[in-house]
This record gives sequence, C-alpha cells and structure tokens, in this order.
Amino acid sequence: MDSTWYIERLRGCGVWRSAVDAIDVRTGRKVGGIKYLVVGYSFSARDSKRWAYQVRLLETKRWGRAVNGTKASGSASCVGKCKVASKSFPAQTISKSAEPYGQFFMDTTINTGASKQRGTGRSVASWTFTNPQWVGPSQPTKLATVDVRCDNALPGAPRQVGCVTLQAVPVISYSLTGPWPEVAKHIKDAQATGIPGKYGTTNYLTRLTDRRKIDENRNKACPSSLPRPPGKSCDEYAFASTWQGAKHGDGNFSRRMINARQNTDAGKALKGFYTYSRVLEGDRFLVWIR
Repeated sequence: MDSTWYIERLRGCGVWRSAVDAIDVRTGRKVGGIKYLVVGYSFSARDSKRWAYQVRLLETKRWGRAVNGTKASGSASCVGKCKVASKSFPAQTISKSAEPYGQFFMDTTINTGASKQRGTGRSVASWTFTNPQWVGPSQPTKLATVDVRCDNALPGAPRQVGCVTLQAVPVISYSLTGPWPEVAKHIKDAQATGIPGKYGTTNYLTRLTDRRKIDENRNKACPSSLPRPPGKSCDEYAFASTWQGAKHGDGNFSRRMINARQNTDAGKALKGFYTYSRVLEGDRFLVWIR
C-alpha cells in the first residue's frame, strides 16, 4: 500500500490509499466518509496492439452518516499514441463485501502500415461516487498507468505489433549450474571487471541491431585468425549485439574460449530474449548470473 506501480515488461500492479467524504453543504463539515484501497493492474502482450487496465476499490473503513448506499462508477481515457477500445465500470455498491471493478482496453494508434514505428501511451482510469443522500457526485479520482510502448520495430518480425511496459528494464538470466555454465561463468567474471550489464546495477547494456556493426564488434573480439581449440568457440562479452561490444563500446571487453555448443545455444537464448521482451534498438537490459 505504498502508492507505487510495480512493473515487469508485460504487466504492472500497485495499491493506493484513498477516501471519499460526505460533507454537509450547509456547514461545510465532514459528516461521514469511506476509506478504501485502489488496486491497479495493467497487462500487455508482446504480439498484440491492445493492452488492458483494471482497477478495483476495496473498502477498509467507513464512519459517520450519509455513506450507506454509496456507489462507484467510472471511465477511462488514454494519453499519447493510444485510444480507448472498450471500457466497463458501471455503477456498483462499495462496502466491506462489495468491490467496485472497472476494466478498460486500449489500442495503439501508431501507423502500423509503415515500418519501424513506435509510440507510447498511458491509460487513465477515473471514477466518482454517488449516494441518494448527496446533492451530487464526488469529485473524480484518477489513476494513470506507467507508459506502455507499442511498436512494429522488432528485428525479424517487421509486421508484428506488440506492447511492453517501457520503464521496466528486461533481464536475461544465465545459471552457473544450468545448461550453459561456461557462458555464465565467463559473463560473471567479465562483469566483475566492470563491464556493463550486471543485474542489480544501472550500468546497462543497450541493444544494437545494425548487422554490420554487430559483425564489427564480433570480429574485433573474436577475429577469425584467433585459434580455436577443438570443441571450443570464442565467446565475447559485452555481447556483440550491444553498443557496449568490443568495437563500438569503450574498448573494455572480454573473450574466452568455451564449449562451442553452449556458446551457440546461449546465443539462441539471447535472440529469444530480445524477441520475447521486445528489446528494440537502443533499449536497455541487464544480465543476471545465478
């Protein structure tokens, strides 16, 4: 209940404290009120132009008079490159056993007919309270989501539109006891020297998608002239597909001869991570070694 969004790449949630008061219009004095929690939940999809936003109101305490029979109803709007596709928050009683609920769906308005488009938007839910004893509804209460980015700029999937929570920094994980332990050990040792990307820091890696620049990073870190022992291949960190790579970074990189199959499979996992989390050109991410 700390009034903060907790976000992942495809979803977010949070809990906020709020209240509505009944006021005697003749004296201006509060004569009753309801304290309640607002539970917000948003979720998007990596392969859809639509995202959803839900709010639920949970009564925690009521006092005084002119509060029995209170109902909540609401609506939603969208700010930025988005529009409201549908909304449902009809009038519902709020009580210890009744929890008013609203659900809204938003569509991106980026030009999906053009290539490499991206745009951000945020959903804004609003609601008011009414009561037969009141002369009018309450002032509206509003709660906005964090920014959602929708795009069709994912390399390898130029026609696919997907939406992610923009502020959530995605994380790829490799395990020292998993299927690619030599890759994990190399990354852990490289990060210990200060090379960016370590989970728990803000020293991010940023994705690079230009094939020529990626090859330049890889060729500097692991030139073809470098001997490969049998069954081994050259692994580089920071990844060649980042702006921190050997050629286009600050010159601080690591290479190591590791098991060739592990290297290949871990590379496929990295590509899958980029797709799954919609990591675009210039997007930040981190690497967690478990």
